[in-house]
Amino acid sequence: MMNELKGSIPVKSHDVFVVGGGLAGSEAAWQLAEAGVTVRLVEMRPSRPTPVHTTDRLAELVCSNSLRGDAPSNAVGLLKREMAVLDSLIIRAARNAAVPAGGALAVDRDLFAGAVTDAIEAHPGITIERREVTELPPGPAILATGPLTSRALHQELEDLLGEGSLAFFDAVAPIVARDSINRERVFRASRYDKGGDDYLNIPLDRENYELFVAGLLAAERVAFKDFETDELRYFEGCLPIEVMAERGLDTLRHGPMKPVGLVDPSTGRQPWAVVQLRQDDLAAEHWNMVGFQTKLNHAEQKRLFRTLPGLAEARFVRLGMIHRNTFVNAPAHLDGLLRLRVRPQLRLAGQMTGVEGYVESAATGLMAARTLAAELRGSDVRPPPPDTAFGGLVRHLSARSSAGFQPANITWGLIACPPDLRVLRNKRQRREAQTERAQEAIAAWGASLV
Repeated sequence: MMNELKGSIPVKSHDVFVVGGGLAGSEAAWQLAEAGVTVRLVEMRPSRPTPVHTTDRLAELVCSNSLRGDAPSNAVGLLKREMAVLDSLIIRAARNAAVPAGGALAVDRDLFAGAVTDAIEAHPGITIERREVTELPPGPAILATGPLTSRALHQELEDLLGEGSLAFFDAVAPIVARDSINRERVFRASRYDKGGDDYLNIPLDRENYELFVAGLLAAERVAFKDFETDELRYFEGCLPIEVMAERGLDTLRHGPMKPVGLVDPSTGRQPWAVVQLRQDDLAAEHWNMVGFQTKLNHAEQKRLFRTLPGLAEARFVRLGMIHRNTFVNAPAHLDGLLRLRVRPQLRLAGQMTGVEGYVESAATGLMAARTLAAELRGSDVRPPPPDTAFGGLVRHLSARSSAGFQPANITWGLIACPPDLRVLRNKRQRREAQTERAQEAIAAWGASLV
């Protein structure tokens, strides 16, 4: 087919095209296929590599290995439970590949991506194509190309939406090999003993902390490319450590290096600051430097991070980096079902919708697929209830003002509290009641789509 060779997608080969094989695209393809819709999943890797991916697997995690807090009292914990109610492939794979991470859900990234890839490849309703798509797909489709959408496809979307396509920069933290960490200089613990002793902690006294901050401020950074500098925006929830350091001497120790809830057993006291390392694989051979995303050049990272206690001989499995991310001004361009207002047959999913985080991205893929499958069956489709985490994401993307729109994680502030629960003054009781109510509501919503 000549059109395929040019990077476009034929219309009638399958019921639905899903473009992009990240978390959102993989979840979307799976949900569609499970609903009886034949799917063609198009992923450009490995024929067209990206600056941050290292494998050709679907749902490869390129930043942290953490899917964040898992307690039902956390908004993202609620979102995971709602996704499980709706039989999410991503959440099931994550739980099967879980590694110790205190109160968070973190995964062995190889096992996780392998499980998702195997499930997608084995599904009889899904065909996978490995090629770059350079034109927006016609007909019913889901675009889930993620933060590293190819420039050709990004331009297509920008041409369709006009000024609505925006950009910001996301960041990746370094990973250290366990056998290169001096265990005599670190201690195992989780904050407030939540989850046991899952983290390795590097304690810093005031002098060493201030020396480290000074080193960060003086260290050489990788220069942005010309096309990047004019549109520079960092996501506030994932700032490079050097950018945080510029905001004040104590910013880091009130952020990723906060010592609150930790006691150094060698002193019996709370340290001035702490660097936490989180297990990154099931074998516990690799440890992620939590919150240490950075744009320092690689030589500077090695030099500076090796000044930290216990890391003098550190061997870095991966160093930190910054990569360009793209998203649309969702309130201006998306409706409550994640459809483009100017082309309703085309849905967006993942980070390009204006959500931030692995879980949120996968959730939008699930929602886009479920609602599209229901539409194809002729069902009357409505957005998820506002008192659910899914509904909270939709409110963020479609109901708020488009002025100054920025990507966001799921928070309780986005989730409507039913009037009868607002009277509960005990926050814990209110959250527990909201969590139970939301899971019932999302189950009913899911059933309405069948």
